[in-house]
Amino acid sequence: MNERTTITIPLAEVRSTMKARTALQGTLKGSARGTPKGRQVDPQARADIAALLGASKFGVEIRRDLLIEYLHLIQDKFGALSAAHINALAEAMKLAQAEVYEVATFYHHFDVLKEGEEMPAALTVRVCDTLSCAMAGAHELLDRLPAMLGKDVRVLAVPCIGRCSDAPAVCVGQNAFGDGTVESIIHAVKVKQISGVPGIYASLAAYRAEFGYQTYQDVVCGKRDADATIKEMEDSGLRGLGGAGFSTGRKWRIVRTGAAPRLLVVNIDEGEPGTFKDRYYLERDPHRFLEGMLIAAYLVGIDAIYIYLRDEYHHCRAILETELAVLKADPPGGKMLPHIELRRGAGAYICGEESAMIESIEGKRGMPRLRPPYVAQVGLFDRPTLEHNFETLFWVRDILEKGAAWFSSHGMNGRKGLRSFSVSGRVNNPGVKLAPAGITVNQLIKQFCGGMREGHRFYAYLPGGASGGILPASMGDIPLDFDTLQPYGCFIGSAGIVILSEQDKARDAALNLMKFFEHESCGQCTPCRVGTEKAVQLLAEKKWKTSLLEELSQVMVDASICGLGQAAPNPIRCVIKHFAHEIS
Repeated sequence: MNERTTITIPLAEVRSTMKARTALQGTLKGSARGTPKGRQVDPQARADIAALLGASKFGVEIRRDLLIEYLHLIQDKFGALSAAHINALAEAMKLAQAEVYEVATFYHHFDVLKEGEEMPAALTVRVCDTLSCAMAGAHELLDRLPAMLGKDVRVLAVPCIGRCSDAPAVCVGQNAFGDGTVESIIHAVKVKQISGVPGIYASLAAYRAEFGYQTYQDVVCGKRDADATIKEMEDSGLRGLGGAGFSTGRKWRIVRTGAAPRLLVVNIDEGEPGTFKDRYYLERDPHRFLEGMLIAAYLVGIDAIYIYLRDEYHHCRAILETELAVLKADPPGGKMLPHIELRRGAGAYICGEESAMIESIEGKRGMPRLRPPYVAQVGLFDRPTLEHNFETLFWVRDILEKGAAWFSSHGMNGRKGLRSFSVSGRVNNPGVKLAPAGITVNQLIKQFCGGMREGHRFYAYLPGGASGGILPASMGDIPLDFDTLQPYGCFIGSAGIVILSEQDKARDAALNLMKFFEHESCGQCTPCRVGTEKAVQLLAEKKWKTSLLEELSQVMVDASICGLGQAAPNPIRCVIKHFAHEIS
């Protein structure tokens, strides 16, 4: 066996070698590269970003949570997000380029260009192809429009844009309108009518003329006791009208006990196919919502409010920007309002989920958080957060003025309260229908929608938007409310009712909805990301593999992180159970 040989090197020689190596490294560093590693920032792009951020309505301070707002500024100005501008924005925000890129590419409304890629057409026409619009001829529009509009206009099929009652819905630039035809779209393009105009709504002056903000002033001035007011909300039975159905008054009490500062987040990211009630009320009476919001904020002890509005509601954003500015300049009773920010979504259905929306407000990808902790405890910016849907706050003033008994006195079939049903599909008079909770779909069609359209017979319905399931007409006498539909594998959600006739097929509806879920999955968890994709493939087959679909559905329900993956199988299971003749 060889013995180990020890070599002794004089200390002076070691030091000399290290000194020479350090000198050599310094020489290499100075001569080989005069700039940092990585993609360099274009000087013109740097100047563009500096000008845009300087003109931001949020002030001169560059904030990490405003990343999505900054991306909107760039796209609104230049028509797309170039690599050069993304790099310059990352430099300005002191973020990694990859961090900015991953956020920009997460949201559907951002056009992110690769190196050397050409700009998209100057004008984009978006045609909704989700269920109600597909039933109304959206695919025919998508087939005809590209050739008729030419290469200077880009035509895209997009998910629901919140105008299901006026299907097919179209967006030319940022101007969304319903009842789209080839002729109306060509006209909008020709006259460059690309920016929606706010509709007729009650201004601050008109709202105050009808005793608007008087209830808010009574609360702030102590004429209404805080605890008694919260109890009034509890007694009314008002529940979250975005779909979750949690008691409004109870939620106020929970968040109120959290440590200050406490925050309020308002969800107007109304992306559930078949739902458009929030837009309907916002277009007509924005201050009724704003007063409810301020009452909730005062009673809960809120320090700052963030309103998250879906990007498809461009004209509603103009309304809120105008009326918030007027309200801040002339606050009710001269009392200073809490800090209020209006944030702009970027086309992601998943951001309707409360924790995904919070991630988006923080300037990140809209991916749902794991629970616990819950949003009421650790929410926006890790603070206790009160999260509400628009319509929930819309009813606060009326309930407090007319009393809890007034609200709960409405109802049918043993249920209590009022519901705003978004009705679309094969009825004579679609739209938002304010009706008693517990009304059946048969009663809703007959009493509020003028019956079925001529030549159509009631065949099936969606009681709760895309994720609420599909039921046959023979089950049209089930009360529509929270907790009444669960025994049938469905739920009411945000009360988006889509009516199908014998000219439609439930299996086609399920496939359309699953394509929507596949498109909108955030991709965070495998059961939802892969499950929706595989489900689309299976649903497209002539004969459904029901056992395999059920196995896939159960995995999605059991293992998905949030409600998107958990509820996506509902239409599949309903079709297998109630419309077996269509799939065998």
